Amino acid sequence: MVMIIQTYGTMLIRALGQTLLLTLLSLVFAMVIGMIFGLMNVGHNRVLNCIGTVYVDAVRGVPLIVLAYFIYFGVPAGIQGIGFTNFRLNALQAGTIALSMNCGAYMAEIIRAGIQSVDRGQMEAGRSLGLSYGASMWLVVIPQAIRTMIPSIINQFIITLKDTSILSVIGFPELTNVGKTIMGNTFKNLQTWAIIGIMYMVVIITLSKVSKKIERRINRGR
Repeated sequence: MVMIIQTYGTMLIRALGQTLLLTLLSLVFAMVIGMIFGLMNVGHNRVLNCIGTVYVDAVRGVPLIVLAYFIYFGVPAGIQGIGFTNFRLNALQAGTIALSMNCGAYMAEIIRAGIQSVDRGQMEAGRSLGLSYGASMWLVVIPQAIRTMIPSIINQFIITLKDTSILSVIGFPELTNVGKTIMGNTFKNLQTWAIIGIMYMVVIITLSKVSKKIERRINRGR
């Protein structure tokens, strides 16, 4: 194990950085996607409700590995088929899109639940002050909903971090993919995967501790 760390330590740290980069990018885009479709699902427009529901159900119903293959291989093939022969997606781009779509569907449900957890009287109070529905939502309801959403958002971050390992199937150089490379070079399966597992564990336990600390602060602030 020590030999693996000495020889491949730099590669492992770089792979961890790539894993965290992919996770952060995906979470940022997922927040945007989740906010859009979450608001669709709590609005009063039936067409938007239907669009939001279809997106969430469709994306959550497709395994991430299938979505990753579709984005990485299927989408470029389809676009090339209509004449854009030079169109390509690299592993980071395809991985970010796939993870963002997947995480965004779950984030939409987190945001929907967070908004619906706020007492309806808060919206009525905003409207009674002369605010529009949109202004009441952004200025009154959502700031209160965020308090309840933060622990779930951090938990989704942890899930997304673990899901990056699936993207080794499209060649993205994250921890699991690099672990396969090291294992192929050294033939030391147990030691290699033990190191990879410990690296994931350290990051995830740290995030879990942060999540619990934030949750305690939120609960004390109520």
